[in-house]
Amino acid sequence: MNEMRDESSLRGRVGRYARVGTAMGGLAARMAGSRYLGMELDRGRHAAEMKAALGGLKGPLMKAAQILSTIPDALPKEYVAELSQLQANAPSMGWPFVRRRMTTELGAGWQKRFQDFEHHAAHAASLGQVHRATAPDGRALAVKLQYPDMRSAVDADLQQLRLIFSIYERYDRAIDTGQIHLELSERLGEELDYDREARHTRLYAAMLADEPGVHVPAVVPELSAPRLLTTTWFDGTPLLDYVAQDDADRNAVAQNMFRAWYVPFYYYGVIHGDPHLGNYTVRPDATINLFDFGCIRVFKPSFVRGVIELYRALRDGDEDLAVHAYETWGFDKLDRETIGVLNIWAAFIYAPLMQDKTQRIQQSDSGLYGAEVAGKVHAELRRIGGVTPPREFVLMDRAAIGLGSVFLRLKAEINWHRLFHDLIADFDEAVLTARQSDALTAHDLPLPT
Repeated sequence: MNEMRDESSLRGRVGRYARVGTAMGGLAARMAGSRYLGMELDRGRHAAEMKAALGGLKGPLMKAAQILSTIPDALPKEYVAELSQLQANAPSMGWPFVRRRMTTELGAGWQKRFQDFEHHAAHAASLGQVHRATAPDGRALAVKLQYPDMRSAVDADLQQLRLIFSIYERYDRAIDTGQIHLELSERLGEELDYDREARHTRLYAAMLADEPGVHVPAVVPELSAPRLLTTTWFDGTPLLDYVAQDDADRNAVAQNMFRAWYVPFYYYGVIHGDPHLGNYTVRPDATINLFDFGCIRVFKPSFVRGVIELYRALRDGDEDLAVHAYETWGFDKLDRETIGVLNIWAAFIYAPLMQDKTQRIQQSDSGLYGAEVAGKVHAELRRIGGVTPPREFVLMDRAAIGLGSVFLRLKAEINWHRLFHDLIADFDEAVLTARQSDALTAHDLPLPT
């Protein structure tokens, strides 16, 4: 039963460090040698070797890489590209693991609590896998089981991620990654708590109850546990299989995605931090199913106000308001030059909202949302000595760029300005504060500090 323990055991950490640390140590030495001996480092090859060294290990590095890929060059693009492929097609754990996990979480005779339970996983991810099952009353269920010893994996991988950051920052100080690492550490730790994810799921069902274009599964508490989460199963089409639909349907999907992410943010100060393609599917009527509520970020109401104020500052050319907005976000030690560089990125993110017209999210046909602008921002940050993104920036930026990439794939043409203004027209920080407090308290979740 040691396999089923979830605390960060010494044995688990040592094993993980042995597999990950040895590989990373050798790669770090090679990178250091290239620096001090003047050798040219082939980043693409080095990154591929890193992926090969880490491949096959179930854990959070893939999720971390997905988030990092949206922050302008927090890591070199070669490394993010390789790390983001980790676990992308990882095999699921077999039936012996499933049987042991289910027995540990629900007790002996657990199979009698289901009408049917599929032996093979329907989906495998970085921290767990999902099985399809049927409840005694005939409801279709999604049963998510956490992989063994994930706490040790998270602890070990976050240590190695810190090493990757430190190596990169010796070469390139455009981005100080200290706060990014803290944010990833806290969010990934929360993702291991399936009781918390169940509360997040119920919270989202409540926040989106009046959104007919978004469906959130219901939690089945009697079949859930700290490392087991059972919800209702929703059928749907993966987004990439949906892009061939006609323009009206694709635009409807994009609008529903926009509201799924930003109604909770502007009304409650809450954002789903993982707009990964596997976390939603599309129904025949162009409404969407939203899944996976482990990576959720709750912001202070003042931060939401700061997001709106930055939009108004850019729209009106108000530098003082922009400074105030950035400080509300958590940026500090701002001078005129740093603000100018930050505004390059902000202007790109807010650009679709500025004009009251129907348009694509990005005028360029490039398949990479924001890549060209990110490169320019990175070069400017290096020139002026770098910046430290606050923790609050990480998942907010992840949502904006992740959703932008979705809208780009859909080739959606929408009046983004009106969608945005519909959400902020009646914004009142005091109302948001009260609404957030009521919603979080009702679902036994902590208020932001």
